[in-house]
Amino acid sequence: MSKKAFYVTTPIYYVNAEPHIGHAYTTVIADFLARWHRLAGYDSYFLTGTDEHGEKIAQAAQKAGQEPQAFVDKVSNRFKEAWKKLCIEYNDFIRTTEPRHKKIVQEILQKVYDAGDIYYGEYEGHYCVGCERFLTDKELVDGRCPDHGTAPEKRKEGNYFFRMEKYREWLIDYINSHPDFIRPEGYRNEVLSILSEPIGDLSISRPRERVPWGIPIPWDENHVTYVWFDALINYVSALGYPDGKKFHRYWDSAWHLIGKDIIKPHAIFWPTMLKSAGIPIYKHLNVGGFLMGPDGRKMSKTLGNVVDPFDLSEKYGPDVVRYYLLSDVPYGQDAAVGESHLIARYNTDLANDLGNLLSRTITMIEKFSDGKIPAPGVAESPDDELIAMAESLPEKLETKISHMELNAAIREIWRFIGRANKYIDETMPWSLAKNPNQKERLNTVLYNLAEALRITAVHISPIMPNIPSKIFEQLGIADDKLSTWESVKKWGQLSPGLTVSRKEIIFPRIDEKAKAKEAEAKGKQKAKEDAKAEVKEEGANVITIEDFAKVELRIAEVLEAEKVKGADKLLKLQIKIGDERRQIVAGIAKHYTPEELVGKKIVVVANLKPAKLRGEVSQGMLLAASNEESLTLITVDRDIDSGARVK
Repeated sequence: MSKKAFYVTTPIYYVNAEPHIGHAYTTVIADFLARWHRLAGYDSYFLTGTDEHGEKIAQAAQKAGQEPQAFVDKVSNRFKEAWKKLCIEYNDFIRTTEPRHKKIVQEILQKVYDAGDIYYGEYEGHYCVGCERFLTDKELVDGRCPDHGTAPEKRKEGNYFFRMEKYREWLIDYINSHPDFIRPEGYRNEVLSILSEPIGDLSISRPRERVPWGIPIPWDENHVTYVWFDALINYVSALGYPDGKKFHRYWDSAWHLIGKDIIKPHAIFWPTMLKSAGIPIYKHLNVGGFLMGPDGRKMSKTLGNVVDPFDLSEKYGPDVVRYYLLSDVPYGQDAAVGESHLIARYNTDLANDLGNLLSRTITMIEKFSDGKIPAPGVAESPDDELIAMAESLPEKLETKISHMELNAAIREIWRFIGRANKYIDETMPWSLAKNPNQKERLNTVLYNLAEALRITAVHISPIMPNIPSKIFEQLGIADDKLSTWESVKKWGQLSPGLTVSRKEIIFPRIDEKAKAKEAEAKGKQKAKEDAKAEVKEEGANVITIEDFAKVELRIAEVLEAEKVKGADKLLKLQIKIGDERRQIVAGIAKHYTPEELVGKKIVVVANLKPAKLRGEVSQGMLLAASNEESLTLITVDRDIDSGARVK
C-alpha cells in the first residue's frame, strides 16, 4: 500500500534581513511536522527557502555596495547556516533567483494572461516600499502603513493587474465550505471580514526602469513581476509544476505555515492566483502569532528584549530550544518568549521529569538487576494504567497534531512521563528489592520503566532529534525496529536482557540564580561595548557620571547645515553660541534634512575637545532623544538667546 503524502512549507524568507526568532519558530514547527509525519508512516516532504527579488532587495544590495545577486547569495546562505544550528532537515531549499523557479513563474503568468485575467492599466496611490505594494486609504493608520509605521510614497505608474476581485465570491464560498482551510479559526474570520467588501484587482508588475531586479513579464520585457506573485509560486515550482512527479505526489496535501503579518497574500492573493491558473488549492493555511520579548512587548534592540534563538542554541543546545518553542507557545497566539522562560521549562520538564525518570530507572536496574533489563512477570495494577496510557498515546498525538494543537500534543507526552514517575513512587522498587518473594514484581516494574523510556524516546524524536539516541544508548538499545511508530502502538516490544549503562546526565539542572547573575553581567558588559561602539561610529566623546557636573550645556542656533560626503548618517552644522561660531558633525542625517535644521535653537555640549569625523572637525555634541524608530533633537523656544546656559 502506498504511503499517505504530507507536504509542509515555511514562508520563503525575505533576504533583506538576518534570520531571527520569528523565522526560527516557524521553521522549527515545520521541521517537527515533517519529522512527526515521517515517523507516523507518511511520505513527508518539507520545503523552505528564500525570497530574493524586489525593490527592497535592490535597495539593500545598493546600501551594502554589492550587486543584487551577490547580496542575495550571501544572505540566503546565512539562512541555511542558521537552520543547521537548529537541526532543521528540509527536503528542498528553494531560491526565487533559481532558473527552475523563474521558468514556472513565467509559465503561470502566461497561463493567467491567456485566460484573460491580466490587463494593463495606470494606477495612482499610496505605495509602501516595505510592503512593496499599493495600500488603500482604509489600510492606512494615521496616514501610515500599519506594518512598517512609515508614510507611503505617492506614486503613479502603469502596471499589469490581476483580476483578483473576479474571484472574491468564489473564495468566500470556498472558505465557508472548507472550515479548516485557514487555521486557527480567528484568522479564518479575519480573512472573511476582508472579503466582505470589494478587494479590487492586484498590481502584479513593476516598471523595469524603476525595479530592474525581478523576473521579466513574459509578454512585456519592460516590466518585472511583483514580488508576491513571484514568491508565492515557489510552493509549486519547487515540486516541478506542472508535470513533476513531486507535484502530483505532494501538492494536494500541502500545509502552509506563515506568520499572521503575511496572511493577506497567502489567504487571498495565492488562492485566487491558483484558481485562475487552474491549479488545485492547497490543503491548510496555518497562521502563527507573533513572538514578543520576555516583557510582553514587541522585541527591539532599544528595549533590550530581543531573544536570539541561535545564541540560546549555542548555550543550551538545539534540542532544548526546539522543545521550548514547541511546548511553550500555543500555535496561533502571540506569546512572550525569553531565556528565563526557557530555563523554567527546561528545569521542570526536561531536568525534573524526563531527566529524573531516566536517571532513576538506569540506577535501579543497575542496582537491583545487575545492570540488565529484566524479563517482566505478570502485569498488575497500577501497571495497567501506565500501559493503557502508552498504547493510547499515538492516536492522541495524531489527533492533536492534525489540528495544529502542537503544545497540547507535547503535554500528552509529558503526562505519560509524569505517570511513569508516579509509577516509581507507587511501586517503590527499593522496597520490593528487600523482599525475595517480590523478585518477579520488581522485575516487572523495572521492565515497565525501561519500556516507558523507550516509548518516550520515540515520541520525542521529532521534537528533540538528538536526545532519543542518548536514551537508547543508556538503555542498551541498538535495534532500529524499536524506534519506529509501529513499535510504540503495542506495549512490550523491548527485549529483556539488554545491558544498561549510566552515561552523561542528559539534562543537568540549570541554576536559575547563577544564570541570571551571569546574564546580568554579560548584559552590562554588552551595553558598555555597544556604547563604546556607537561612540566610535559617531566619533563622539564619552562623558562619565563623574564628569557630568563639568558638562557645559549651552543654547546654540543652527546657521547652516549640509550632508557630509560619503557618510549616510552625518550632517555638518554651522552653529552660533552667543558671538562664537562653531562646527558640529552629528549622526542625524536619517532623521533631519539640512533645510529643516536651519534656524532651530538646539542644546549642545560646549566644553568638549574637538574631534574629527570623516575628516571634518566637530566642536561639540548636540542633545537628542530617541527610540527604536525615530530621533528628535532637544530644542528650545526661539526667544531664548543663543549662548544661554542650560541649568
